[in-house]
Amino acid sequence: MTMSRVLPASFRDPSGFLFRHDGVLYRQINRVYAADFKLLGTSGLYDQLVGKDLLIPHTEVSGDLALDDRACCVIRPEPVPFISYPYEWSFLQLKDAALTTLRIQKLALKRGMVLKDASAYNIQFHRGKPRLIDTLSFTAYREGEPWVAYRQFCQHFLAPLALMALKDVRLGSLLRTGIDGVPLDLAAGLLPLRARLNPGLLMHVFAHASSQKKHEHRQQSAKGTRVSAKALSGIIDSLRGTIRKLKWKPAGTEWGDYYADTNYSDEALVRKRDLVGDLLARTDARAVWDLGANNGYFSRVASDRGLPTVAFDIDPAAVEFNWRQVKKNREQNLLPLLMDLTNPSPDLGWGHAERTSLLGRGPTDAVLALALVHHLAISNNVPLGRLADFFARAGRWLIIEFVPKDDSQVRRLLATREDVFPDYTPEGFKAAFSTPFEIIAEQAIAGSERTLYLMRRRGEVPEASGTDQ
Repeated sequence: MTMSRVLPASFRDPSGFLFRHDGVLYRQINRVYAADFKLLGTSGLYDQLVGKDLLIPHTEVSGDLALDDRACCVIRPEPVPFISYPYEWSFLQLKDAALTTLRIQKLALKRGMVLKDASAYNIQFHRGKPRLIDTLSFTAYREGEPWVAYRQFCQHFLAPLALMALKDVRLGSLLRTGIDGVPLDLAAGLLPLRARLNPGLLMHVFAHASSQKKHEHRQQSAKGTRVSAKALSGIIDSLRGTIRKLKWKPAGTEWGDYYADTNYSDEALVRKRDLVGDLLARTDARAVWDLGANNGYFSRVASDRGLPTVAFDIDPAAVEFNWRQVKKNREQNLLPLLMDLTNPSPDLGWGHAERTSLLGRGPTDAVLALALVHHLAISNNVPLGRLADFFARAGRWLIIEFVPKDDSQVRRLLATREDVFPDYTPEGFKAAFSTPFEIIAEQAIAGSERTLYLMRRRGEVPEASGTDQ
């Protein structure tokens, strides 16, 4: 039985939409977009962008797959293993996505096209690089027309980057509450006075915000405005130069020293890494989530094996460092993301369906939860049973580390509060997790008080033991 389903996030653009047919992702392109889609190919822009790893490639397939009579054709995009959102990106990831968008716009202009929208949600990190995923974003350039996506670009990219760099990196979370980016008047009000000394910010944020307010009661403030191709190219260059100068580095943070403040010896750390690899090899996992990944040291146990791995952490500095390592080493299988597991990304947007929650993007095959449980159970008062249920919803396999109360890290957490966690014991941990999981292996980490467990969600078919993807 064949089944087709339109993706709930793909409904705003009359040019087409994404849908799944028998589990495969397709994009229907409507006749209203036929001329622009043809120009994308005949201009050479599509081949150029794909060749430069700036656009997700696609294959044209049978039009019989179309879901309605509006279609002119159907394409099958190359799948992206994990869809992430701008409010989950580090500062540098958002900056890289912004510069990629501007680079695409510059190349498109030279081929007689422009981006008709510049949404940050149209960029995804795939094989270690930011790439445009929306083939319908281009339209023919008409001499004299202003860039219709200018405001959107400033709200989705420039405003949050300026706030993160010049005010507080945590203000990137404003992208989670504003589905169309950070309003420019809000950014102008929050930025420090010294931001006005930056010519690019003065023009693209402060003056832009004032212009919006001045014309807010008009139907279209840019109507009748003419912008030459040369002037438009200059705007792009100005935006690019402004964004390139925005920098953020955590004050007083030694990025490479995240595991120094633990009770692990170097030998125990290497032993733990080997154990994680051994346990992972006993699963049939083809994709991994590392929850509480820190700088990705253990995430790379999976990604170095060729497994698409998403490394989540609450610390912006750790995620920033991790992404820098991905870029430096040209890693293709690791995606670092910001995530507060006590308040993970929810379903957002129209009908609570445009942006999918963390668990809604799962389950994945295997979850790593290393040196994490004590933070959630003791620092955040999450009962072990609820943790077990959460991990069972997140993945089929679980490699998890239990850190007992006599460990120095747990003693530090309990030093300033009453111990109201009588069930936080090895026995209590195993009892709580044995409900949704079957414990397959238990291995003490030499040189520490900690224990690693391999668990399989109950109801799963056993794997062929020892397989290594």
